[in-house]
Amino acid sequence: MRIALRILAAGVIAAGTVTSVPAAATAVPKPDKGTQPVYDYASAIREQVWVQTPVDSDSDGQPDRVAVRIIRPATTKRVPIIFQPSPYYAGLNDVPNHTDIDRDGASALRSAATNRADETITFSGYLDNYFVPRGYAVVFADSLGTGGSTGCPTSGGRNETLGMKAVVDWLNGRAPGFDAAGAPAKAKWSTGHTGMIGVSYNGTLPNAVAATGVRGLDTIVPIAAISSWYDYYRANGGVVAPGGFQGEDLDVLAKAVLTRQNPEVCADVMATIEREQDRETGDYSAFWDERSYLHDADKVKASVFLVHGLHDDNVRTQQMGQWWDALAKNHVPRKIWLHQGEHADPFNLRRDVWLDTLHRWFDYWLYGIDNGVMREPTADVEVAPNQWVTSSNWPVPQARTTTLRLGHGPAQTFVDNPARTASSLAESPDVADPNRFVYQTAPLKKETRLSGGIDVTVRASLDGDSPYLTAMLVDYGTATRYAGTRTLATQDCIGPGITGDPGCFNQRQYVTAETPYEIVTKGWLDVRNRVSLSRTTPIKAGRSYTFNWNLQPNDHVFAAGHRIGIVVISTERDHTLRYPAGTVVKIDPGSSKVVMKLS
Repeated sequence: MRIALRILAAGVIAAGTVTSVPAAATAVPKPDKGTQPVYDYASAIREQVWVQTPVDSDSDGQPDRVAVRIIRPATTKRVPIIFQPSPYYAGLNDVPNHTDIDRDGASALRSAATNRADETITFSGYLDNYFVPRGYAVVFADSLGTGGSTGCPTSGGRNETLGMKAVVDWLNGRAPGFDAAGAPAKAKWSTGHTGMIGVSYNGTLPNAVAATGVRGLDTIVPIAAISSWYDYYRANGGVVAPGGFQGEDLDVLAKAVLTRQNPEVCADVMATIEREQDRETGDYSAFWDERSYLHDADKVKASVFLVHGLHDDNVRTQQMGQWWDALAKNHVPRKIWLHQGEHADPFNLRRDVWLDTLHRWFDYWLYGIDNGVMREPTADVEVAPNQWVTSSNWPVPQARTTTLRLGHGPAQTFVDNPARTASSLAESPDVADPNRFVYQTAPLKKETRLSGGIDVTVRASLDGDSPYLTAMLVDYGTATRYAGTRTLATQDCIGPGITGDPGCFNQRQYVTAETPYEIVTKGWLDVRNRVSLSRTTPIKAGRSYTFNWNLQPNDHVFAAGHRIGIVVISTERDHTLRYPAGTVVKIDPGSSKVVMKLS
């Protein structure tokens, strides 16, 4: 595999089959300057095929088929592929979230629907307008059970992975495909060299397919993507919802994307997901293990350009951090961008630089053009709105492991109050508050940068109904900080278009605000899983235990004069289940600590 990558990078010309290394010099003019927009977008060939998969997830006795839409240059030359899979092309069903959030027997607030409109991606995105004129085919495919595909969605299950892998196989001549009339369809126009890209679920599928080691997948660009579904809907044994979607779980998402014809054929699959996800204990199981790509990182042959938002509370940063570490351990060629935004495509945040970088990335890995992109710094991190720094790796090499002891003296006690939000419990650290434990460092003598993961160890006892401990890392000190994004009226036209798809997109910009503090990151633990993620072990009320858990990794600069704060609470209203108020938590500060990398 490494030899093949080196040959590709050097632009060596291979010949013969659909899976050969493309001859960059004959594919488009002037390869030394990168691929150029020389193909007419208006005359691009548009077609649809159905690719046969090796799975029968709806148990109808027939292999599932994936609906694939293609737009490619009108040329006799073979071209590489940029492939964006998605379960969202046909929209979403109106599915209520679980109503069991409040575990006191009362009826919980009910979400009217799963609202992910900003993730619903249509064919008119920017990939086709920008890359088709430059000699790339752009392929969109409906994940199993969605849109025009058959089968059943399983929110990260093995069948979904194999469904999207089949598309890569078809592009390389290894899987059957059919046109609308049922006649065999082959990708004779394809070099076989494929890059997968997408945001959120659309970026998770590339992670999953790369973890199969499929030949022909040369690179992936996962943006705000999942590497372990357990860590999306659970955290250290606890049922923990993604930010903004309290009460959502794996079954809700599967039902929301079940947009195929005759969805009733998936009723048994949906029921199995609802049962096996286990909202009672939150324990890790074989069901969740199937939906982790981390243990197959050693199979990844594709290079990875990983992108994530440091303020993403939907797909949280642990998804990025653990995948990045697994790729590094297996020496996968890689690059990382960490931006200040939330659950977002960098196209909307740093458009010109993003398009230039993505273009050179695909040129290098799919056309074999040695443009220097792999000799540039590995990591680009936006440490403050519109302030980017580069480094040779991430976490930054100069960061050193630092231990903060959470004070001395007698034990401190607080009482859980699930009615209060994390923000209200983090503010005013110098004011006594009965519902939290808070520790602050002395004012920092110099600017200090956090880079990477954070581990917290707390010696504590709990007496009450709530099994949760929540820790927050807080930056105390007034500063102008990220506060969201807004859409502008002005547009960028990044490529040619047609009626209904002009290739023009509204610009966006950050919103900032001066605030007295910022919650940098959080982490949650169900104390019954203190020994094992896979096994619930009750605690004895009032007995002290040593609990250890992780916070979401981050990259954050604390200004000189600011204080680093650690706030410990029990229930976190917007993420964890809510047990009856009143659990008493007693913490021994001298036996508690936080470990992180600072520079």
